[in-house]
Amino acid sequence: MTYTREEMDWVEAEWVYHLHGRQAFLSGEDFRQLREWEEAAVPPELLVNAMEAFFQRRSKRGRRGAFLAMAHMARDVEKALKLRAALDRGGPGLGGGGWEGVREPLASDPRARAAHKAWSALKASAPPADAPGFLEHFDREREAFSALVACAEAALGPGAADLRNRLEARLQEAKLERGSSTWRRAWAHHWGRLVCEAWGIAP
Repeated sequence: MTYTREEMDWVEAEWVYHLHGRQAFLSGEDFRQLREWEEAAVPPELLVNAMEAFFQRRSKRGRRGAFLAMAHMARDVEKALKLRAALDRGGPGLGGGGWEGVREPLASDPRARAAHKAWSALKASAPPADAPGFLEHFDREREAFSALVACAEAALGPGAADLRNRLEARLQEAKLERGSSTWRRAWAHHWGRLVCEAWGIAP
């Protein structure tokens, strides 16, 4: 697999996003690590999700001033790869989280519940990344997720404005160009996660 320029820019922007603008460019060591994952056919989406897990784990240790290299998240990348392999082997029985932890009033919204069910079914039935039809399936999964986020966003009402302002400030801090393809990709990724977190929807 070869990362496109947009995908490389996205991974770098996510790194800067989590570092709150510090270490604004990948070092030579980080770039080599990224190329290793590229050669190993690790999807950029998986790298971004592993990055989320790495920084969440790191925030609990309270070592924000420590030196960071992309290789430090290798453990999280490996864990994400193993999870994907388990899903590939296990099929629909290993689908995503349920609806039980979702807060009201969204939990009682039949449209949101149906959207979550459709998205979960697509996640659970995803073919392996190297299988024919994977990209088409991935597109359908993203569309289903967008439908769920739209329902959840509408239910936030005025509270959505605060989330938007926070995310916009973070993306500006990461020095992303507003309106660029990387900005749009980063926005869609983080906006969906923020809205889901607001309601207790498991990613």
